[in-house]
Amino acid sequence: MSDLRVIIKRDSAEPEERVVTTGTTAAELFRDERSVVAARIAGELKDLAHEVADGDEVEPVEITSQDGLNILRHSTAHVMAQAVQDIFPDARLGIGPPIKDGFYYDFDVDKPFTPEDLKAVEKRMQEIQKQGQRFARRVVTDDDAREELAAEPYKLELIGIKGSSAGSDDGADVEVGGGELTIYDNLDPKTGELCWKDLCRGPHLPTTRAIPAFKLMRNAAAYWRGSEKNPQLQRIYGTAWPTRDELKAHLEFLAEAEKRDHRKLGTELDLFSFPDELGSGLAVFHPKGGVIRKEMEAYSRRRHEEADYEFVNTPHITKAKLFETSGHLPHYAEGMFPPMEFEGQDYYLKAMNCPMHNLIFDARGRSYRELPLRLFEFGTVYRFEKSGVVHGLTRARGFTQDDAHIYCTREQVPDELDSLLTFVLNLLRDYGLNDFYLELSTRGDSDKFIGSAEEWAEATEQLRQAAGKQGLELVMDPGGAAFYGPKISVQAKDAIGRTWQMSTIQVDFQQPARFHLEYTAADGSRQQPVMIHRALFGSIERFFAVLLEHYAGAFPAWLAPVQAVGIPVGDAHVPYLQEFAAEAKRRGLRVEVDAASDRMQKKIRNWQKQKVPFMIIVGDEDMTNGTVSFRYRDGSQENGIARDVALAKLVDVVERRVQV
Repeated sequence: MSDLRVIIKRDSAEPEERVVTTGTTAAELFRDERSVVAARIAGELKDLAHEVADGDEVEPVEITSQDGLNILRHSTAHVMAQAVQDIFPDARLGIGPPIKDGFYYDFDVDKPFTPEDLKAVEKRMQEIQKQGQRFARRVVTDDDAREELAAEPYKLELIGIKGSSAGSDDGADVEVGGGELTIYDNLDPKTGELCWKDLCRGPHLPTTRAIPAFKLMRNAAAYWRGSEKNPQLQRIYGTAWPTRDELKAHLEFLAEAEKRDHRKLGTELDLFSFPDELGSGLAVFHPKGGVIRKEMEAYSRRRHEEADYEFVNTPHITKAKLFETSGHLPHYAEGMFPPMEFEGQDYYLKAMNCPMHNLIFDARGRSYRELPLRLFEFGTVYRFEKSGVVHGLTRARGFTQDDAHIYCTREQVPDELDSLLTFVLNLLRDYGLNDFYLELSTRGDSDKFIGSAEEWAEATEQLRQAAGKQGLELVMDPGGAAFYGPKISVQAKDAIGRTWQMSTIQVDFQQPARFHLEYTAADGSRQQPVMIHRALFGSIERFFAVLLEHYAGAFPAWLAPVQAVGIPVGDAHVPYLQEFAAEAKRRGLRVEVDAASDRMQKKIRNWQKQKVPFMIIVGDEDMTNGTVSFRYRDGSQENGIARDVALAKLVDVVERRVQV
């Protein structure tokens, strides 16, 4: 046996040279580090059973890292698939990748899985986990793989597309594009006998016992490789974590998120609904939801007026030619509803507002003295989202964008981006979001991107500099730009730590050129403006949903549909409260009086469920003294407040937009 020299690399330490013997595995290099589940060698993830070679640079992969979590979850997906085939021998295998916070595996079965089936699968998984089966990698030829997996039609299809990008893009767990197929065997730790196998590129944990904590979550239907033209399979979702405590925390987080689900709260608080008669992804707002939406829009409108935006309106349909000119039809047709033909022409439902704003700019001659020209619209658009991705208000087919397009000179772009990003962040803070980072989406290699490399470089650098002035973390998103220009996205965290993409700002040299937009410069020449796209909320509907979940339905008083409700101790106190409510309404407050025949305590419980900010309780003593009692959301109470003081307090809380 000869000596080998390998380099151990760690993020926070100097590289370490180590001398080992031929046949040494990555597991032996890190035998004393139980948290290490794989190794990265020459940039590639490898199983711990991989034998190192002379000169290798080896990085340990800990289970808590993103790569480690993916390996843990993918290994758990294999255990789940084995358990399913143990219980349902006729189940055929699809794919089983790791996903955010978990994993899934697709199966072709005769009928959907039931909750009882999932319990049985999870129990079998626990048995496999305790058995400590060893994951063993084998390289196979295409022919050998076909022979071994002759009973697995979906795996055979993946073998047939080896060398294409399919599989890696859709999460398939087969080695493609590298010219090498691998099968992972699950081996009995005592006898070495084969327990199960799957076509997979790996890597995996050393054994099933290295899976610390997992749980199956739910099942759903899913088309093979995401296409409605393919068979519909049954998908089981699960989650896996490095410790039981982390699994428990994740399940508690999911329970809290479920309580905050805007679809559930929308029904409970009577805010909006999705009637079947309208179609998927199309919402109607009820009166209480309408109040919240009106207040959201009104405050935004006021702030935009103060920032010198000019308000415009555009129609809901247009001739196809407009979207051909803008470039959306060639690049975005799949996201648009099919055209309507009349008067010998195709018309499209509006999927975006920017082309129509270009027409407003071009309606007459423009001077440099008018720039920056800031056009703003609450513009309703329609997008043909696939049924599988429609999700309440956050992914709808009809929604209203708070859409702005700023036309400015090239020299004005840096200052405009700086003030625009500041404006966006401050307005989001006014609605109660305070934890942000920024994401910069840049051009990729796809043919969809139009315009010169020089223009893209200039626009990207301008956005980068504007982002740098905010003092926030900037995360790069290579290839994530719109087809016409790079963008900054404001990513906001809500009350339970989830990240939502909020405002987007895009610098566009392309549409002004495609529409031949011009302004007269100071020297009399005709110049092309730069166009900045900006959606602050993204859409009113989506932002409504984000705020609803952020506040768990308990909106601050300025947004609450009912800001205060009068609760009389008895019927004799109703007129006094009605006078109070009338005065409050004259001051612009939304106050109701509950004059129903229910007992006071039942009324309090009912309005607590409606998450009203204030309850105004009145009894005999209050009527005698000209006072009221405040009851807050947390159940605390403040008694004997003079009526004028109580009204002034309500007005102050609403005007200052604070949470109580």
